[in-house]
Amino acid sequence: MLSDKLKLTTKDILEKEFKTSMRGYHPDEVDQFLDLIIKDYEEFHQAIEKLQQENMRLKKQSETTMTRSQPTPSPQSVAGSTNFDILKRLSNLERHVFGDKLYNE
Repeated sequence: MLSDKLKLTTKDILEKEFKTSMRGYHPDEVDQFLDLIIKDYEEFHQAIEKLQQENMRLKKQSETTMTRSQPTPSPQSVAGSTNFDILKRLSNLERHVFGDKLYNE
């Protein structure tokens, strides 16, 4: 999952301490910026979790739909009689269109 690849957590960002020097950054500005980063980070994390859950739900739904939509095999006798009926009709149609020419030659 994505959480295994992330290097920072919101807690890591929140608890980060910066060393100060004579000409260092203003600590309040750094804290405010880190607060914004934490909020964005949490939003991204929630969005990713929501999308992963939706992805899993859609995969399950797709599997269920695929299972339901697979045709059930019909008995061989029904298919055989259907093919026979089609051939019989085709033969009658040929006899009607071409007359006895096909069968008398």
